[in-house]
Amino acid sequence: MARALSKTKRFFSFKRKYLCIPYSVFLILFVIIPIFIILVYAFTGSTEDGTLYFSFDALASFFTSPTKVNILVVSLFVGMLNTIICLLIGYPVAYLLANSKVNKNKILVLLFIMPMWINFVLRTGATRDVLSWMGINGGNHPYLATMIGMVYNYLPFTILPLYTTMIKLDKSQLEAASDLGANPLNVFLHNTLPQSLPGIVSAAEMVFMPTLSSYVISDTLSEGKITLFGNIIYLNFSQSQWNEGSFMAFVMLILVGISMLVSRHFDRGEQSERRGTLW
Repeated sequence: MARALSKTKRFFSFKRKYLCIPYSVFLILFVIIPIFIILVYAFTGSTEDGTLYFSFDALASFFTSPTKVNILVVSLFVGMLNTIICLLIGYPVAYLLANSKVNKNKILVLLFIMPMWINFVLRTGATRDVLSWMGINGGNHPYLATMIGMVYNYLPFTILPLYTTMIKLDKSQLEAASDLGANPLNVFLHNTLPQSLPGIVSAAEMVFMPTLSSYVISDTLSEGKITLFGNIIYLNFSQSQWNEGSFMAFVMLILVGISMLVSRHFDRGEQSERRGTLW
């Protein structure tokens, strides 16, 4: 009996190793190989016969072009502004949705998440038509129209992580703080806000980087008057400028990596703070 059990355990442990094969194949095909191709094109040039050679021409072309650097700065500004606006709107909405005294059922949460089910291009086109009916269009107010479209499209991505974090808040700490005489503002600043920090970081990461890489919203709502970083990457690839487009995609990967490091830093700080409170 013991031998049969040991054989069964070894069989299942042996089979368990194969569960990582599909994930490894997916990671190699759709992550590692595309990044490798981007790096190859970003730091190479090609002769007339198609021979590749190591080159920093794409790097020099990017940093010596005031237009491209300006587009990156504008994109960073639009991304930060969109993130701030979405957090300012999404935080109180998520707080109310997570409050059982206000939200008696989950239908309200579903109503805020339902726009994510609609096609991104359809939502953008509908936003353009509504704004044009209101007298706000890319010809008159390109930045205003673009920011309204950005906030509308990315607000659900802010509310969802904040909501999932706030429903897990330790209500006993909030009640204890109130019982000890803390006013609602102090309870929020010293209890609710620190506990919801992981949701804030996650929401900011889900809004900031997609805003930089998006080009449909700015191109549609501003009527081509606002060019973001995603636009210029798309234009370079559509015009077969593989080296310059790949280098700008590499810059985007660096920004993604920085945002991930920042989010990890906040997560580790939050975990260490929680351990400190436990001890």
